[in-house]
Amino acid sequence: MAIETLDRPLRYFLCIAELGSLSKAAEKLDQTQSGLSKQLGTLESNLGQSLFVRTGRGVELTEAGTKLYDALAPAFREIDRAVDSVRRQGVTHGTVRLATVHTLSYYFVAEVFSLFVSTHPDVNLSLLSRSSPEVVALVENGKADLGFVYDSAVDCGTLASKPLFEDEMALVVLDSSPLESPQDLSTLSLRLVGFPAHYALRRMIHSAGLQATYVAEAETIDAMLKLVSSGVGHCILPSRIPDRLLADYGLRKVSIERPALRRRVVAISSTGKAMAPLTSDLLACVLQVAEQLQRST
Repeated sequence: MAIETLDRPLRYFLCIAELGSLSKAAEKLDQTQSGLSKQLGTLESNLGQSLFVRTGRGVELTEAGTKLYDALAPAFREIDRAVDSVRRQGVTHGTVRLATVHTLSYYFVAEVFSLFVSTHPDVNLSLLSRSSPEVVALVENGKADLGFVYDSAVDCGTLASKPLFEDEMALVVLDSSPLESPQDLSTLSLRLVGFPAHYALRRMIHSAGLQATYVAEAETIDAMLKLVSSGVGHCILPSRIPDRLLADYGLRKVSIERPALRRRVVAISSTGKAMAPLTSDLLACVLQVAEQLQRST
């Protein structure tokens, strides 16, 4: 095996060693387990040494594997740091386009913006609020660099997704409503104000089998809350919608006992091209804020 072709199998070797499992490494590297095993076998044949032994829990390094890992790991970390440093040099200006479902604008996006701007004061962060299908289309078409959607909206191989957190829904009612937490919605005849039918939240409610009559539709949270405050019906929104926002409309949240209305929020990006450094920095901020959000619940 020529030296110039060694980079990939050696990186695969490092990943397997660090995870202690072929299956976990294959998942992380987006490879099939058989394909990864073949790459490892070719590397071992080239070196004339076995690098791993199988155990009941995965794989462990042999003496030769340990020696190779100890030599390679620091070297590859230094290479990656050098490449990343050169790639980022001078990348302090530009625009990053973020597309998100409407609801996240009220309790997640602001924290992401604050963290990102604090370290990138000269970067323009452009926000596009859309429905989940529209966010997917914007990212697929290259009109947005990163997107936030519910995982049920992502069903194509042209997008990569990273799980962020789970959203649990709540019923939003008038302050004067007799409904209290927790509430079994399956026993109620609901009159709802909702998003249009193609929105992920609307589809989730339908999939839960709730008997609901939609008295009005709105494409923004503010319009929805105004309608609910007029007394025409309730609405179902993520429970992380701020209480202070609802209070401005004379509304409050009622927790839902049944059915379980939860969806995982994911960050999506295109697999068609390498992620730009600024987008990569934004994604790092997104993952940090999501982790903090999960710890606080």
